[in-house]
Amino acid sequence: MKQDFSVALYSGVSKSTTFIERLITGLAEQNIDVYIFGLNNGKPQKSKHVIYKTYSGKLHKLYVFLKYSLGLFLFKNNEKKRLDRFIKSQDQNKFHLRLKYYPVLYHSPTIFHVQWAKGLADWMWVKDFGIKLVLSLRGAHINYSPIANPELAEMYRFNFPQIDAFHAVSQAIGQEAENYAANKEKIQVIYSGISKTSLIPFKKKIVSKKDDLYILSVGRQHWIKGYSYALQAVRKLLDKKVKVNYTIIGGANSEELLYLINELGINNEIILTPKMDYENVLYHMQKADVLLIPSVCEGLANVAVEAMALGLPVVSSNAGGMPELVIHNKTGLLYENRNIVDMVDKLLYFNTMTEKEITSMATNAFQKVSEQHNWENFKSAFYTFYKDQISIT
Repeated sequence: MKQDFSVALYSGVSKSTTFIERLITGLAEQNIDVYIFGLNNGKPQKSKHVIYKTYSGKLHKLYVFLKYSLGLFLFKNNEKKRLDRFIKSQDQNKFHLRLKYYPVLYHSPTIFHVQWAKGLADWMWVKDFGIKLVLSLRGAHINYSPIANPELAEMYRFNFPQIDAFHAVSQAIGQEAENYAANKEKIQVIYSGISKTSLIPFKKKIVSKKDDLYILSVGRQHWIKGYSYALQAVRKLLDKKVKVNYTIIGGANSEELLYLINELGINNEIILTPKMDYENVLYHMQKADVLLIPSVCEGLANVAVEAMALGLPVVSSNAGGMPELVIHNKTGLLYENRNIVDMVDKLLYFNTMTEKEITSMATNAFQKVSEQHNWENFKSAFYTFYKDQISIT
């Protein structure tokens, strides 16, 4: 039965991150109409409840603009005039703003859920038209971007008090958002959900000790990911006569990393690959001995959830929300953030663990993920989260 409210999940593009794509699926499975606005950058999900109102190419953009200009003129002319007055006051390309805004106003979803905090200011206007405004709190957008950009921090402090509700990917990032005037009472922590089919491969993974320690990291090349610390740790492991192979998925063509690899003399031990799709990342996880999360800031790394579901042990910094997932010496190993020596110590400790100890840790990790990131709990939590906003007048 179709629900009595609709949700727009806005990330700016039609095909987004794993978390957002799973949220789309989860809402559609509950018969909630989900609107996707923005640029068409990939193959959409097929569901009668997922409604794509996207654009691509100059001619299509013009068509979308004319279509919604006429639609608003005929059916919501007063609202169009109000929005046009707002658009005229903005110091941005007016055609581009109308292209973005007109479809949203025309369809007027019950809830507009902004996925990236940096773009929040562009969407504050929806509240003036009776649309509930919700914001996700994630990683870089909260942890360090406002520190590096005072204007962004000021934008947060001005707009956060007006947000109807916040979704936080971890408790730690929710607490960080309070520094920018986010109302604690409006912050709801909902961990990412992982389907039962993603948990099955754990039973197939064979934990074994190899001559070489195969370490894997996954994520874009950015200083926040801490790869420079990880590469220095590899050098120290080699100095201690530990044979290491380290692959960074997403690190290809990074001059910074290539320079450091050459400077450390570890060219033979490091592989930098381009960004990969979900299936290929899982393939590499199946081959790895351990997933390393060297991030200096982190909301809660989805890749760690995936690894733990697969039965791949995780060694992580204690940055951000990672301790909410990786319980030291139980579901994984934690080291002190930015501490290369401690990182090396934890990797050395892992390398001396018996198969029985590794299997026990992997089992605990699997159980943690299956409970904390349960798919049905994920879906029901978001349903309640949105439903609560509708009941608040």
